[in-house]
Amino acid sequence: MKKFIAMILALVMVFALCACGNNGDGNDTKKEAGVVTADDLKEGFTLKVGFDPEFPPFGYLAADGSYDGFDLALAKEVCNRLGWGFEAVPINWDAKTEELKAGNVNCLWNGFTYTGREDQFTWSDPYYENEIVMVVKADSGITSFADLAGKKVMAQADSSAVTALNRSKLKDTIGEVVELGDYQMGFMELDQGSVDAVAVDIGVAISQMNKTGNEDAYVILNEKLSPEQYAIGFLLGNEALRDAVSAELKNMADDGTMLKIAQSSDYVQQGLVVDSLCMISK
Repeated sequence: MKKFIAMILALVMVFALCACGNNGDGNDTKKEAGVVTADDLKEGFTLKVGFDPEFPPFGYLAADGSYDGFDLALAKEVCNRLGWGFEAVPINWDAKTEELKAGNVNCLWNGFTYTGREDQFTWSDPYYENEIVMVVKADSGITSFADLAGKKVMAQADSSAVTALNRSKLKDTIGEVVELGDYQMGFMELDQGSVDAVAVDIGVAISQMNKTGNEDAYVILNEKLSPEQYAIGFLLGNEALRDAVSAELKNMADDGTMLKIAQSSDYVQQGLVVDSLCMISK
């Protein structure tokens, strides 16, 4: 009988310990991988910035093998001011949402289009005005959108350029939208004649054209696919992290630091349009 009572008491203790691992309503209190709370930001926090290393001037692999870019420079300065660690994490841009949810990165800061995605992420205030443009070979005979009828147009997979193409009247006239992993590959295809045009952010277009050393071989059509704005994307619900980053970014805009970084010859030569900064007073 004493052994039986001892077994019952042991089972009660096991159940009590299990209950301590849950909150009062029985739900597991374990935090989801990508969630960042205010407590996480207090000490020893590292901002892991997800970016595409083939998207200059906002993110790219520099000649010395390091990661550089206007957006990465902004992010690093924010971290310095807040006393955070900084980590630039190159990602497959197609998988950006999954990277956020898994906690592999905790923001997307790389010429990331806010316009049209307002409900998909938690966003900072916009800081850069952008346009989606169309680049063709100078000797292609293509001078307007009308000339793209039946042609192949490249855009980066899961990019705002793809969205702009699908929403435009061009969708009904062009022959095919070719989605590739990055714009370096897209310009190679354009040079080889595998595609007839590249739909791309204007800063990236200028950067890629300059990179070839023969920018006169290309033409940016006068017509524009769509205007848009860049902002920093966070996992839905990560307001505490968004608020901390946004506040410091606004301080950088107000005290001239953002403009100073933007005026770096490296970024301007890579295609950054300083006049497109929309967070600073003009």
